[in-house]
Amino acid sequence: MASQSPTPSPPPTPILNKKNDLQFARVILSFRKWWRDDVVGTVDQHAVIEKRRAECVMSARYMFMTAMSGGIAILGLLLSSPAVVIGAMLLSPLMDPIMGLGFALAIGDYKWLRRSAISLAWGSLMAIGLCSLVVFLSPIQDITSEIASRTRPNLFDLLVAVFSALAGAYAMIRGREGTIVGVAIATALMPPLAVVGFGLATFNWTVFSGALLLYVTNLMAIALIAALMARIYGFRTALSEKQSQFQNIAIIVVFIALAVPLGLSLRQIAWEANAARQVRGELVENFGSAARLSQPEINFDGEPLQVSAFVWTTQLKPDAETKAEANLTRDLGRKVDIDLKQFLVRDEQSAEQAQLTSAKEQEEAAASQRADALAARLALMAGVEESEVMVDRQRRRAMVKAVELEGAPLATYFDLEQRIAATEPDWRVELIPPAKALPTIAFDDGEPTEAGMRALALIAWSSGRVGAPVVLSGPAAAVELAQKELAAAGVQLFATETGRGPNVTAKWGSVER
Repeated sequence: MASQSPTPSPPPTPILNKKNDLQFARVILSFRKWWRDDVVGTVDQHAVIEKRRAECVMSARYMFMTAMSGGIAILGLLLSSPAVVIGAMLLSPLMDPIMGLGFALAIGDYKWLRRSAISLAWGSLMAIGLCSLVVFLSPIQDITSEIASRTRPNLFDLLVAVFSALAGAYAMIRGREGTIVGVAIATALMPPLAVVGFGLATFNWTVFSGALLLYVTNLMAIALIAALMARIYGFRTALSEKQSQFQNIAIIVVFIALAVPLGLSLRQIAWEANAARQVRGELVENFGSAARLSQPEINFDGEPLQVSAFVWTTQLKPDAETKAEANLTRDLGRKVDIDLKQFLVRDEQSAEQAQLTSAKEQEEAAASQRADALAARLALMAGVEESEVMVDRQRRRAMVKAVELEGAPLATYFDLEQRIAATEPDWRVELIPPAKALPTIAFDDGEPTEAGMRALALIAWSSGRVGAPVVLSGPAAAVELAQKELAAAGVQLFATETGRGPNVTAKWGSVER
């Protein structure tokens, strides 16, 4: 009798997989419940929306603060002063209507969206117009490092805006708006607008378009991320599910549209850095370690790519340019035109000395340009001709006598001097003010108040600049104390008088007006 093969048993039920799926579903449900009750449920959506609405209104205060922020920003950019530029970032109110755009988009309130867009448009146009006017009237129209840094946005700028917008939207939703200070600095909305104004005033399309792209990048990133964050935190919308999905797709498309050109820009910057390294390596290789090469100047916008450099070598090589051009054209994939000036020296030490001499000459030329620029700024602030500014280049000292500005107290001249001195820490800057009325030294309980200490410092500064003695008048004890403070600061006291009242007054002793 033939044996029968056993009937195959059915595969076992995947009980383990079902348990895993069940546990995963429980985790998801638990997370959704926690997010709905403990996170979204703790947000007062009505209060957040009402506050955002109120801060998006175009008002006289909003326009004034925008104008002042733009004015500070363009001056900081022209002076290449990061501290002044940061001050403009903190003062700028442009973050409010941009965040309003995001929240209005999230809840589908198109009246609010329109109001925010109008506020943003008028504020932006005012800032651009004011900055263009300042640049047009300014004798300084050079592209400083602060301006140049905002003309080539790339993908990293978009990422900075995205992360900053996440922090800003979270702070507004959770009521922790102190974080907005850091967000304002990170996204830097006003400086790009100021650079747009600079490009418009100087008819520089490259600067204008680059800065405008950076501003639009920051604007779109903040608004769209704010909309996404509001959706995540459950802000209600009047839109249908289909309309909401269309909005989400539109937001993703906009981000891709921004990321593509910015990514290409980042790629171009990386390529240029690598090309500069290859250019220098090729030129050095042609002459060997005994030669000394200046930093090559490369014009990437030219066609062919143009390179110029100086080399000090113990042996001239007439074919160095041709050889380097052929190798770099092959390596970079672009035709390269090299202008290489060779200087013959006796030995390696001579080559190094020649390079150092050339570097010193270049440094002296740069220092001379900075001195001329300082003289121009001092003349502008003092209201005089540039020829009236005394500049000692050897001792790095600049001095000018300011004309009298109607209604301007001594503190104005002190602030002007401090502002210029901050941009030139290696120079001693002296702005001689007119002999205007000295401030009153306020006392309280026999001691100078905080305002009184500031008055003492201003009197000491102005006396040192004007070179005239000071007469004090007031209670004997207060006068004696003020006299000691001023004497310690080197102020010449012409005389003291006894008077009434708790405060001490000061006036000039003998000044040729």
